[in-house]
Amino acid sequence: MIKITSKHLEVTPLMRERIQARLEKLSKHDIQLINPHVIITQEKQQFKIEASVGIPGHKLFAQAKHEDLYSAINAMGQKLEKQLNRQAHKPEAQRYTALKRDEEALDNDLEGEFEEDYAA
Repeated sequence: MIKITSKHLEVTPLMRERIQARLEKLSKHDIQLINPHVIITQEKQQFKIEASVGIPGHKLFAQAKHEDLYSAINAMGQKLEKQLNRQAHKPEAQRYTALKRDEEALDNDLEGEFEEDYAA
């Protein structure tokens, strides 16, 4: 269930439907969304939309401003999707796996040194 809060305007069923549809696109990553919360604010001549979504082990946050509310919703959704994609594919990243290998090699080297020092 998505919690939608608004400041200075009323949330219409169409707005709620658009936000839910945008957040449902995040479900294609097969990661559980925990307590999604969207805040819509109308500032002078533009809309500001903020979303915070928890995922296991991390929290996503996105903010977008635009003159058109639905464009702001799409921009916010794209930012969340980018963050979620980055988190979902982090173990596959070349830099991430290289760091893991380097840490394991360093740990193995250190273990060998300690065993030699204390064997005598």
